[in-house]
Amino acid sequence: MTDEDFTVADLLAIQALVHTYPRYLDGGDLVRLGKLFDRAAVHFEDRDEPVTADPGEITKMFADFVRMYEGVPRTRHNIVNLIVTPAGPGRATATSTVLVVQQAPGGPLQPIITGDYRDTFLKTGGEWHFAERYITNDLFGDLSAHGKYAIAAA
Repeated sequence: MTDEDFTVADLLAIQALVHTYPRYLDGGDLVRLGKLFDRAAVHFEDRDEPVTADPGEITKMFADFVRMYEGVPRTRHNIVNLIVTPAGPGRATATSTVLVVQQAPGGPLQPIITGDYRDTFLKTGGEWHFAERYITNDLFGDLSAHGKYAIAAA
């Protein structure tokens, strides 16, 4: 596959992967969220080493951090400014911005954090999958009802 062979179907498959992540996270399905990265290295700015191809570790890390309210975090991760770029045969990259809003019990609906995702995708056996994700955060609101421990502002 060359860049010229990158089709609308490829673009839609990658967009679906990017947008499936917040569906699983906001829906409290952390097991399926972890499985999205079963062939990927996930880099978090507060960790020295990436989590590499270990869905169980991704699931555990989110479960250890995210506060749940009757099984869901009461958040909406809004993915915007998604730009997908072919990067050679069976390879693509993407950048996107995330804006997270939350309405925890007893609190207002409010923005709590923004950040960026930088992704690499590979097409294996006709299917696209995450190969790498970098997660960074840059603007911080009141995260007290979201996380079980504090995130340090950059």
